Amino acid sequence: MFYDSPFSLFLLLINVMVSGYALFYDKNLIDKLSFRPTRVLKDKEYYRMITGGFVHGGLAHLAFNMITLFYFGPALEALLGPVGFLILFFGAELSAHALTLWLHRNSPHYSAVGASGAISGIVVSFALFYPFQKIYLFLIPVGIPAWFFGLAFIAFSAYAMTKKSDPGTGGIAHEAHLGGAIGGLILTLLLHPEVLSVFISQITR
Repeated sequence: MFYDSPFSLFLLLINVMVSGYALFYDKNLIDKLSFRPTRVLKDKEYYRMITGGFVHGGLAHLAFNMITLFYFGPALEALLGPVGFLILFFGAELSAHALTLWLHRNSPHYSAVGASGAISGIVVSFALFYPFQKIYLFLIPVGIPAWFFGLAFIAFSAYAMTKKSDPGTGGIAHEAHLGGAIGGLILTLLLHPEVLSVFISQITR
């Protein structure tokens, strides 16, 4: 599986190693690498725009993101090529953090961790290429077409983002999911403009 997609494996391993080290050996590393808007803007710690995606808040958080990367990453890397896949992954992460940065620029206590933004971009990109591929969620035995899942995911993230009771306290970073999904959509269309016509032709058959 990873023979034609080495960077999927590399990113997975780096996430596991950095997050595992932070969770079990040095919890201070999470604070040092986490995405914190005020630290980015006021202290010019721009590295947090990237490093925040390589530490996670717990094993379940890490496992969910890495399982998703494991299933969707290799197929996309085989399509996009190594360079295109890296552009998608890091571009979606930057897009996720850019939206979060704007929304929480005045939230001094806000911080976020995890590769969810990049993963959201990967899932949406996958849905463009394989709209009728079934996606299975935990505890739901029925497969959901990728195009519907991608659309519902964006809509739910946008809705949940507006319903967050206290935007400065963390929780599920729906804004990062939305930003990553939008970034993944735009980057996929820029990298492969023809995918839009192929996608439309498949869902209108």
